[in-house]
Amino acid sequence: MFVKPLVKYNKSTKQRYNIYQLCESFRLDGRVRHRVIIGLGKLDDLPREEQKKLLGKRIEELLTGQGNCLSLFETDEAVEKLAHFYLAEIKRKGRYDFGKVGADWQTVNFSTIKNKDGREIGAEWLCKQAFNQLGIANFLQSKGWGQDDISLAATHIISRAIYPASELKTVSFIKENSAICEITGIDKDNVTKDKLYKMSHDLYSVKDELENFLSNQTNELFDLNDKIILYDLTNTYFEGRMKGSKIAKFGRSKEKRKDARLIVLAIVINPEGFLKYSNIFEGNMTDSKTLETIVNALSKQTSFSGRKPIVVIDAGIATDKNLEMLKNKQYEYMCVTRSNLKEYRADTTSTPIEIKDQRNQPIELMKVTVGGDNDKYLWVKSKAKALKENSMNGLLSQRFEEGIQNISQGINKKGGTKRISKVYERIGRLKQKYPSVHRYYDISLKDNGSGIVIDISCKHKEGEDTDKKEGIYFLRTTLDEKDEQTLWSIYNIIREIEYTFRVLKTDLDLRPVYHKTDDASMAHLHLGILAYWIVVTVRYQLKQKGYNRDWREIVRIMNTQKCITTTVENTRGQTVSVRQCTEPTQKVKQIYDLMGYKTVPFYRKKSVVIPDEIFKNDSS
Repeated sequence: MFVKPLVKYNKSTKQRYNIYQLCESFRLDGRVRHRVIIGLGKLDDLPREEQKKLLGKRIEELLTGQGNCLSLFETDEAVEKLAHFYLAEIKRKGRYDFGKVGADWQTVNFSTIKNKDGREIGAEWLCKQAFNQLGIANFLQSKGWGQDDISLAATHIISRAIYPASELKTVSFIKENSAICEITGIDKDNVTKDKLYKMSHDLYSVKDELENFLSNQTNELFDLNDKIILYDLTNTYFEGRMKGSKIAKFGRSKEKRKDARLIVLAIVINPEGFLKYSNIFEGNMTDSKTLETIVNALSKQTSFSGRKPIVVIDAGIATDKNLEMLKNKQYEYMCVTRSNLKEYRADTTSTPIEIKDQRNQPIELMKVTVGGDNDKYLWVKSKAKALKENSMNGLLSQRFEEGIQNISQGINKKGGTKRISKVYERIGRLKQKYPSVHRYYDISLKDNGSGIVIDISCKHKEGEDTDKKEGIYFLRTTLDEKDEQTLWSIYNIIREIEYTFRVLKTDLDLRPVYHKTDDASMAHLHLGILAYWIVVTVRYQLKQKGYNRDWREIVRIMNTQKCITTTVENTRGQTVSVRQCTEPTQKVKQIYDLMGYKTVPFYRKKSVVIPDEIFKNDSS
């Protein structure tokens, strides 16, 4: 049901005004028709358009026996009062069938039952309620956006969270697979790829304000204080030449795509996974050079006013210059040292401890001191990290030895590289390729006195015990924390930013970028970040209740709830059509219950189509 405005004209005052009707829709011959249930008058008591729409929704809930289903942020005293008034009027005038559940008896032709237009609705309804919880629609309305644009924005963001694809494929998903338009209230036939492209650009135009709004909104919703923030970068590559781009550059690709131009995405999140700030840099930007730009931007964020959060960064960003900059701006920080310390001693005021990680592997922690440095250091030895490094070093050592063997074969075969200068070049390139293992080998050449190598030997250095060094790293911080486990726990939350990047690049399809212009690429990345807000809002609340499934699994479970239309003919020749959501499965209901969300967007939409009357001599 919905509230429909009608324009009227007063001849005496020569003014136009609106009156409103409560209508319900039904489908006849493949076309949507409207039936008026009751007139609502001018609705002067409801000055805002969203109140009028809420009135229609509330009356429908009362008519269908759903009771008080509106969430707390949708309640309105004036709307509630009018809803009950018009409910009484509808009953008095008999404009709706109020028979009890199970009392709507009709004799039907069972063989005419058909189920059609089945669509996925579970994941869409879950995301729409998270969208409402974040208040994105209210923010866009405050910026002067119309209701149609807000509905299209919700449709686009939710579709990206559920089915990340190009705008062209998203249109097909909306029109053929999803019931998202029935939830957002937009006509799916009016959704085109060009409108979705434009919507991505419109959303990017309010990026900074929307990002700041969502940062403050989640802090208030979930009572967060952002005492710790995590900063890291990732890059994504373009499937295209991007010759005219100002931001797509060749750089160090984390996906090993040296052939493709890159773009760097920098994000700041809190330990709960909510975004605080994001920025996009050129693809050849060095990680360590981005930190000051981000810190200056964070200083302007209202959510950080009056206090300084602890900044947690990885070794690639923790240069001496960056750490000095953080100190000058009075930020506390924690990071991994860029190189292993050689001269340090155990802190006599603390006792080494051993803890277990999530996989029950031991981790040894010990506070150490470094002469001439006021920062605090934590010595960490992880068995899991040692096993990983041992495996990696074994593989790299094998490949390094195979490289030496190839050089040796070139010396002994006809036409191979034998000149000593060229052999040294090949060895140098091999060392450059395997910098972490070549230092454990002694390599010597033997020539014939004429600059021609006749033999090469490669032996593992004696006394080099790499096992003692594997799995050991050092944490560096300005925090004066006495408990080693607390320090390690603070740094360990950097795993959350790793999961964030995994969701963005894999679950939300930010990698690769297929757009051909900088503006379209920026809008594409921003849309993925907005979809991430939906994802993290859902996952955070579920994790608080002990539910730790990943996003793709949550979507798969929720997609088991469908929306379907059932039609059947009764004995009077009428076609009874019912649009209804399937009952949620136990797993789907569990997610709804943990979130505190409604289980269905609507319970039943019923319409009765009267058969066309056939007149005499009517050839049709």
